[in-house]
Amino acid sequence: MMPVPPLLGTMAFAGCVVAVCAGAVQQDGGVQAEEAYGGYFLRLGAIVCGVSLVAQIAVSCACGESIEQELAVNSDSTRVFREDEGISKLVPVVHGRKDTSTPLNKYTVKEVAQHSNRSDLWIMVDGLVYDITSYVDKHPGGVLPMENMAGKDCTDVLANYHAARVFKHMLPPFLIGEVTDYTVFPHVADFRAVRQELLRRGLFETDMRYYAKMCTWYMLLLLSSLYLSLHGQHAMIRMSGAVGIGLFWQQLAGLGHDLGHSGVTHVFMKDHLIGSMLIALMGISTCWWKRNHNTHHIACNSIEHDPDIQHMPVMAVSPRIWSKPFWSTYYNKWVTMDAFGQWAVGHQDYLFFILMAFARFNLYVQSLTLLLLSRERLHFRKTELVGLIVYFSWVGAVTLSQATAFQSVAWLLLSHAASGLLHVQIVTSHWAMETHHGRAYNDERDEWYITQLKTTMNIDTNPWFDWVHIGLQFQIEHHLYPRLPRHNLRKARDMVKAVCKKHGIHHHEPSFFQAVADTMMTLSSAAAHARSSKRGKSGFYESALWDGLTLSG
Repeated sequence: MMPVPPLLGTMAFAGCVVAVCAGAVQQDGGVQAEEAYGGYFLRLGAIVCGVSLVAQIAVSCACGESIEQELAVNSDSTRVFREDEGISKLVPVVHGRKDTSTPLNKYTVKEVAQHSNRSDLWIMVDGLVYDITSYVDKHPGGVLPMENMAGKDCTDVLANYHAARVFKHMLPPFLIGEVTDYTVFPHVADFRAVRQELLRRGLFETDMRYYAKMCTWYMLLLLSSLYLSLHGQHAMIRMSGAVGIGLFWQQLAGLGHDLGHSGVTHVFMKDHLIGSMLIALMGISTCWWKRNHNTHHIACNSIEHDPDIQHMPVMAVSPRIWSKPFWSTYYNKWVTMDAFGQWAVGHQDYLFFILMAFARFNLYVQSLTLLLLSRERLHFRKTELVGLIVYFSWVGAVTLSQATAFQSVAWLLLSHAASGLLHVQIVTSHWAMETHHGRAYNDERDEWYITQLKTTMNIDTNPWFDWVHIGLQFQIEHHLYPRLPRHNLRKARDMVKAVCKKHGIHHHEPSFFQAVADTMMTLSSAAAHARSSKRGKSGFYESALWDGLTLSG
């Protein structure tokens, strides 16, 4: 069972902190006892969490990992392993039609590809054709992932993002035909075999003992950091509390990421609700995150469709981003390079770490904008708005509790700068990798697995430091199998690398510092192109590289 009580207890405690901090910012008279009581409570809570964490780790070391509940090897080609709530089960590849008297219509891959927009949206799954136009606006994962996969082979996307019940109950009514020239490439068959082996070994089932330890760790970080921030006798001690809070946000983001992918309980609404409640501690909307991140996964490093590389006019990872003005399907606006953009991108290699230190403030704006202004269907919108009020209350109270105005500003900036580690970790996973125009998944050169491997990198790290990277060190495996629990990604990595080696596919896995260096080199190269760009016929600055690519000029 998911350790929800510790999470809820943490969120309830955030309200207590507001009261404690509020007392701390009053005049000195009459508040000494309250401060002493608050400090004692925080210190005691941190000690209890520390002892509990050590005990849990000791038990884990003594008992070892949970025994994999392996299923029998499947030799029936008409059946596959899928999972519901993380539990593997053997099910039919295709669930039967209600009306089998009428033969299915025949289509080619090219014909299906013509139905590729929101008002006429077909997909291919296991060689069958489905018209899901009427379901687009009801899709819990949002409209944008559907639009990006319109007219494409969605076999692997659907298998890796959805539970078995979707194939049994939701997909069959949309069946309209079959593909006559459907092909499964050899490397695709092997990557699918990896997923089947992961399922057979029960590795999609979450070990809740792992998250019990992680939640205890989060509590330890929060309580000890608050104690240092509120009751430290010297400014440096209070500032160390600010760093601790920043690391708490960075670490908690790992849990938010897992919940956003339904990778904890594997129940969409339950994981979403827990993630939405965590906004009271994290300050980042799960609704916003899912809208952004689901699109990023489907359209990874697509210049027109991936919001995670659309940071103009401040940053750009490739001159291709401003080679010509383009329409962002995520932000619904034209992306261009004006004079400010040319200056900012031209100096982005110098500004990178400064921007990462303040990136969290941008996420607050993105979260509030979506929750307050969006007309899209959002789950738990009111819950998240209340959570944001709690979050800004306790963060604001701790900020104002510092001894001087200067220290208050320093605490706020230092805590957010420390959490900037998360943003560096995120961008290094993709920014130094390939970018592409338009939508992928067209043929053998850019199908699902190849696209993820071309646009994503791992971080080579010792297992002892996996907790530091919060699962982001296995971005390749996560992108291939996003519902796989974080604690099993290292096992998947070994299988994925074996398939890559067999088929001569590059599996990029530098050290963390090399990945950061590669990212800086990418930004520096783009910055140099930005400084040499010139105004084009569009009236905006365009990459000088464009003339060479188009043989013009």
